[in-house]
Amino acid sequence: MTIQRKTIEIDATNKAVGRVATEVATCLRGKHKPGFEPHIDAGDFVRVINASKVSFTGKKLVQKDYFHHTLYPGGLKKTSMKKVFESDPAEVIRRAVNGMLPKNSLRNGMMKRLTIKA
Repeated sequence: MTIQRKTIEIDATNKAVGRVATEVATCLRGKHKPGFEPHIDAGDFVRVINASKVSFTGKKLVQKDYFHHTLYPGGLKKTSMKKVFESDPAEVIRRAVNGMLPKNSLRNGMMKRLTIKA
């Protein structure tokens, strides 16, 4: 079986971050294709344009925080979504999509097929 990959372009203007991320994750995974199999990475390339014009519902931009740990004792770091969005709007969408993909070895290949333009 040969894998046919197309390039799908998604415009994020005035769409909620989660709605864009679910659409992107579905296309990256290949669930929109009739021959979908969960153990085969047969998704398409995805380009997201106008990432800086995405909208946020409720108070997410102010209240949501991203966490990461430095692996040192007491090393839990917190960054607000607003700060991440102001520095790099593409990173907010990238983190949302990354959380929606399966947590296994297929995820790295799927994320490499994602390009986001602010």
